[in-house]
Amino acid sequence: MVIEAGHYPEQVGLDAYGNGGFRFAGMSHRGSLLCLPNGMFAWDVTAPAQLTLESLAPVLAVADDIDVLFIGLGHDIAALDPAIRQAFRERNVIVEAIGTGGAVRTYNVLFGEQRAVAAALIAVDRAR
Repeated sequence: MVIEAGHYPEQVGLDAYGNGGFRFAGMSHRGSLLCLPNGMFAWDVTAPAQLTLESLAPVLAVADDIDVLFIGLGHDIAALDPAIRQAFRERNVIVEAIGTGGAVRTYNVLFGEQRAVAAALIAVDRAR
């Protein structure tokens, strides 16, 4: 298995979050993360204000392979741009924008059930 910088080539569950990153597949990743059907990817978004159609383009590219997208907003809850919701609605993807902790937990449950799920997770310093 070849692992490129910032990319793990398969979708996996998350073992932990906090301390500015995530743990999965026996590795530690510092920074925000996209969990997609085609792998786990480093994501340069650090705050909800940076959520745009452009920053979510990698998710839209695989939208036909997912049913639900969890967006982990960090510790704060923020309104999601209606254009983002509309773009995913047009692709028949349900979007749930919640705190990162809740997004990680729910992603893991649905992933464990082999559901078509994805997550866009903003890293947090402390797990809650």
